[in-house]
Amino acid sequence: MRVLIINTTERQGGPAIAAYRLTEALKSNGIKAKMLVLEKETDKVTTIAIEKTWRVKRGLFIEKIRLNLHNRLGRQHRYRLDLGTVGEDITSLPEFRQADIIHLHWINDGMISLHMLQRIAASGKPVVWTLHDMWPFTGICHYAHDCDNYMKHCGSCPQLNSSRTGDLSSRFFDKKSVLFQHSSIRFIACSHWLQEMARKSSLLRGRKIACIPNAVDTRLFHKRDRQMARRELSLPSDKRLVLFSSESVLDRRKGFDYLTDALKVLAAAHPEWKEQLGLVVLGRDSEKVSFSEIPFTVYPMPYVSDEKQMSLVYNAVDLYAIPSLQDNLPNTVVEAMACGIPCIGFNVGGIPEMIDHLHNGYIADYKDTRHFAEGIHWLLTEGDYDMLSSEALRKAHTTYSETSVAAAHIAIYNQLTGRSE
Repeated sequence: MRVLIINTTERQGGPAIAAYRLTEALKSNGIKAKMLVLEKETDKVTTIAIEKTWRVKRGLFIEKIRLNLHNRLGRQHRYRLDLGTVGEDITSLPEFRQADIIHLHWINDGMISLHMLQRIAASGKPVVWTLHDMWPFTGICHYAHDCDNYMKHCGSCPQLNSSRTGDLSSRFFDKKSVLFQHSSIRFIACSHWLQEMARKSSLLRGRKIACIPNAVDTRLFHKRDRQMARRELSLPSDKRLVLFSSESVLDRRKGFDYLTDALKVLAAAHPEWKEQLGLVVLGRDSEKVSFSEIPFTVYPMPYVSDEKQMSLVYNAVDLYAIPSLQDNLPNTVVEAMACGIPCIGFNVGGIPEMIDHLHNGYIADYKDTRHFAEGIHWLLTEGDYDMLSSEALRKAHTTYSETSVAAAHIAIYNQLTGRSE
């Protein structure tokens, strides 16, 4: 069986990492899988890059201007809103023609347009689409936050600062509605949370939506000696270290401000910790963030794309904190758990599916910084840390192994192609 996995980037961003790992897992299980991307970052022969043409570059520029005319988000809308008007023609590629299954992942920012989606759906090839955010079933946004218009019909979009029912979000909601009415795309969600959101949407209501988590390579992400990792990263050996990581520390959805407030609460309740605890902040734009309000020593690190280096970072810390305000199934939680690191996050999105409260980590009430602070304290002082670490490892190996994730996908491919399992 030949599977063509399509994602805008090869390794940059959570969806890319998930798509890349799935490609490798499928190959290890006898599937001829290739990855089609706009931005290639490795020398893998099974990853095919298509060049972003001048037409697409011009189209993206026009799309950004169009969005700027409707909101005040500036450049930030690249990761929050997408019209899907721009994309490459992939149906003439030999990799597309040879494929038995077309498997879409994150296809925005010039990879696949809604018009091209229609052509792909009309090609007669079975199409699978893994949902990494809400964009496939909203008008234009990747995360709806507190808005539930997508359940009926988008319009009066709060992210456009719009009060018009017939705004951009409404018009592109209608375009997707027409597309899905004339296609038989099979959808997969990475978390039960996103699966339920998709089922509630009017665009995908009544559709079969499977739930398969992202995989983790436990050969790369595994438990290592903590002191050795700290020496290699020049981190202190005598502190308890909490890790926060994000592709961009400035991404408000990742909740760094809430972690800052939680650490203030923790320091006020336990002033003796000011010399015992440190915060490792990893991600782009960390130089633009002021850490003066954080009552603990901060160790900023640049964004890390190398998985071996990232595994070293996890092994150097005692706890991984993910104060995201809305998230699907973050790869970072799976990676940290595979390294035996307990995690703490808010009760939101797919995070409670990953972190089992008081077993391999701690789930705090949504946006409750006092509860988050209590969780950090409990994990590092009151909980049985060795047990928490062992349970994190067990969850990573049983739920997110490449073998089980590949098998679940192959079962769906077999259904769509009529092959026996």
